[in-house]
Amino acid sequence: MNERRILFWSVTVALGGFLFGFDTAVISGAEQSIQTVWQLDVFQHGLTVSIALIGTVLGALFGGIPSDRFGRKNTLFWIGVLYLISALGSALATDWYSFLFFRFIGGLGVGASSVAAPMYISEIAPAKQRGRMVAMFQFNVVLGIVIAYFSNYLLQNSGPNAWRWMLGIEGLPAALFVALVVLVPESPRWLIVKKGALEKARAVLMLINPATADQELKTISEASLQEQRSPSAARLFSKQHRFPVMLAVLFAIFNQVSGINAIIYYAPRIFEMTGLGKDAALLSTTGVGVINLIFTLIGLSLIDKIGRRILMIVGSMGLILTLGLVSWAFYTAQFGSLMVPLCLFAYIAFFAFSQGAVIWVFISEIFPNSVRASGQALGSFTHWFMAAVIAFTFPYITSTLGGGTTFLIFTIMMVLQLLFVWRLMPETKGVSLEEIGQQTESKESGDLIKATKVY
Repeated sequence: MNERRILFWSVTVALGGFLFGFDTAVISGAEQSIQTVWQLDVFQHGLTVSIALIGTVLGALFGGIPSDRFGRKNTLFWIGVLYLISALGSALATDWYSFLFFRFIGGLGVGASSVAAPMYISEIAPAKQRGRMVAMFQFNVVLGIVIAYFSNYLLQNSGPNAWRWMLGIEGLPAALFVALVVLVPESPRWLIVKKGALEKARAVLMLINPATADQELKTISEASLQEQRSPSAARLFSKQHRFPVMLAVLFAIFNQVSGINAIIYYAPRIFEMTGLGKDAALLSTTGVGVINLIFTLIGLSLIDKIGRRILMIVGSMGLILTLGLVSWAFYTAQFGSLMVPLCLFAYIAFFAFSQGAVIWVFISEIFPNSVRASGQALGSFTHWFMAAVIAFTFPYITSTLGGGTTFLIFTIMMVLQLLFVWRLMPETKGVSLEEIGQQTESKESGDLIKATKVY
């Protein structure tokens, strides 16, 4: 097996995750200057900050279509072009409307990359390494966020157009991504299932592992033929796909009702609610980013060793404990000894090595080859739609219900997540995508758990 070659392909595609994270976070350093430059009112300011998220939701919803029609590699290439145009266009924008347009297409790139990149890596990675390689995408997302914050810090005093440099600097990694993605091959599973190009697929499989190429080709081809025998195999919302659809939707919903994006977006506000000063609150926010990065890396190193379910069970228990303690602190006003910041740091750690590391891996694995792109798009869309809902409603909920009740709701959601993982979530560690696809098609949920626990 040519592990170095596979690693290069995976790292290259995971760079799309870095752009994903960077593009999402970079606006934080520029939004106040942009508001001043174009004299935006409150509504216009809100739209300016959120326009990329609107694009992300749409990019996630429709990202599976080009992935199936034109291929994973071609889709990734044009995603890189979107990032590049968005970065340069946003930096050079001469009016508010053109700025909105360029930020919007950057959001399309973010949403589409959350579909195409994890799916591509899952389709070229060997089963025993698939979790670690796909999880590199999430690690790069977190790394991109941290680098965006650091880049904004370095560029903040670069003159009256500092905000343009903050946004334009993304063009460098975007150009690198576009150049490198040309060097990766097309997904062999897409070549077989969508194009019937067996010889081209075999050539890619030979690059991955000559010793198993012919057997892999046979396995993928047989699975594809078996799927084609069913007239509903290519329809995502058919009876035979209802179990993986349910898994993807619930997993994505639980990812967001944990409160993760509310806490990341509003961390300074939460810390100030506990009595911390503004400077201490901002410093604590930096700690959130660093802990997120470290524990995502830990999750990446463990996901193929102990499996997805164990990470999720441990993580769910940790989230219940930490969120419960934060809720109790707000109810009782027990804010001494930095209790809430410490609990939230622990919360970020538990989330990062469980939900954070597992979500894109798991959703990219559970669908049969015939509907993987549309299934990945469904999971990604659900994730981003719920992220928008939580981010939008969090200030209202906290002001209306208070911090204690808000975090109690998150706690209850994580209890439900623990039950979901324990009763429904199959273990996919070390299982080929074709085996997983066949099991999710042919088994009811209880039988599937029995079938996959043994691996």
